[in-house]
Amino acid sequence: MSGPGLPALVGAALLAAGRPVTLRELSQVLGVPEDAVRREVEGFADRVAQAELGFQVEAVAGGYRLVVPPVIAPYLSPLLSPPPLPVLSSAALEVLAVIAYRQPVTRAEIEAMRGGSASTVVTLQERELVKVVGRSDAVGQPLLYGTTERFLLDFGLTTLADLPPLESGSFAHLLRS
Repeated sequence: MSGPGLPALVGAALLAAGRPVTLRELSQVLGVPEDAVRREVEGFADRVAQAELGFQVEAVAGGYRLVVPPVIAPYLSPLLSPPPLPVLSSAALEVLAVIAYRQPVTRAEIEAMRGGSASTVVTLQERELVKVVGRSDAVGQPLLYGTTERFLLDFGLTTLADLPPLESGSFAHLLRS
């Protein structure tokens, strides 16, 4: 008796992971070349969309995951998410924007760009939106900050290249509720 086919394995992997799964991960787990996995993920996404099953494949944070479509989410909101975290302050959003667009960046550089304190870095670290990514070669070797995969997930971005242009103003509107 043969095992399940590639379509079933891809769907099961996306469901079981509960997080974005990269093509590389799927390729390694399933023992199939990445280009074949990419075609299967795209085919699976199309079949799921056509069947109107109440979920969809989303490309985010460099991988793929199964999510509830935005049109259905309001009907299921009590089931879908834990209580939302308190909204980020405007200062925290400014610091997050500086880190996202200028990473890797030191706290002193953040403060110079903002013209004020970067104390909200701690809050952003607690929310797992930013992390220490290294040390600068500058005197004292200050910590360098960058964004996390959680940042990409929370803002619905596949990569940092998906950030809106700076001239589009504040990116607070990108926060998912």
